[in-house]
Amino acid sequence: MRAQVIPSPEELVATEGELDDPIGDHEFSPVPRLTHRHADRVLLFPTYQCAVYCRFCFRKESLTSIGRGYTREALEPALAYIAGHPEIREVILTGGDPLSLPDKALAEIRARIEALPHVRLLRIHTRVPVALPSRITAGLVATLQSRLLVTVVAHFNHPREITAEAETACRTMRQAGFVLLNQSVLLKGVNDNVEVLEELCRELMYRLGVKPYYLHHGDLARGMAHRRATIEEGQALVAELRARLSGICNPTYVIDLPDGGGKVPLAASHIEGREGETWRIRGQDGVVRAYTEVVTDL
Repeated sequence: MRAQVIPSPEELVATEGELDDPIGDHEFSPVPRLTHRHADRVLLFPTYQCAVYCRFCFRKESLTSIGRGYTREALEPALAYIAGHPEIREVILTGGDPLSLPDKALAEIRARIEALPHVRLLRIHTRVPVALPSRITAGLVATLQSRLLVTVVAHFNHPREITAEAETACRTMRQAGFVLLNQSVLLKGVNDNVEVLEELCRELMYRLGVKPYYLHHGDLARGMAHRRATIEEGQALVAELRARLSGICNPTYVIDLPDGGGKVPLAASHIEGREGETWRIRGQDGVVRAYTEVVTDL
């Protein structure tokens, strides 16, 4: 647990290939505090402050900048941009941690987004249910309720983060009708173990009512080579998870590619080959079986 938040000397070693902007956000930022990489959705950064500062954060270079808190004026160009692009259906509040803002600021942001008829979904990415679950109050939830579909994506990385307080926070959000998802980061020495990941995914789904959504391969953030597993190690873990867990408990193993390549799945393919209409597919038990397609025209 300490490894996620306590600095270590290894972070001072920048390994070749690591980047200040590992996923290429800057290239897709037409106005300050907004990233528009995909046509139908944008990232909106109301603040660059957090309830807890994770050592593996791929935006650590932004978080250390001065004067990156919330002001109406700072967010205005981004909100005007969203208003002028009717193709945008989802607005994703990230940062920083949007739930580190006071209720009044969140109410202002929610109202501005809600007033745009083309926006359908408000997504909030937050580590507050882990780091400060007492922040999830009835008042906060009432502030965020909207005509929009509100989806909260939490960041639990280890089953020990699932506390009674976190359970209460998630129950409060579920009862308000929020969709709850989780994205984890695969971290060497923290959760790169199938038993740990299995317990995490089960507890998320069965105890918190939170769907395991993504398991992220570690981004190329500077000074984090000692916490990155290999892709091959991640694939092996995910294959074992798939054999142990039901589909609803399984996250998708993804990598966020540099230079704006976006998220792509990393799970190893079960397809071993094909001859005509017959495919050779490896089952969860490791046995390769033939599957012949039977398709007729309408």
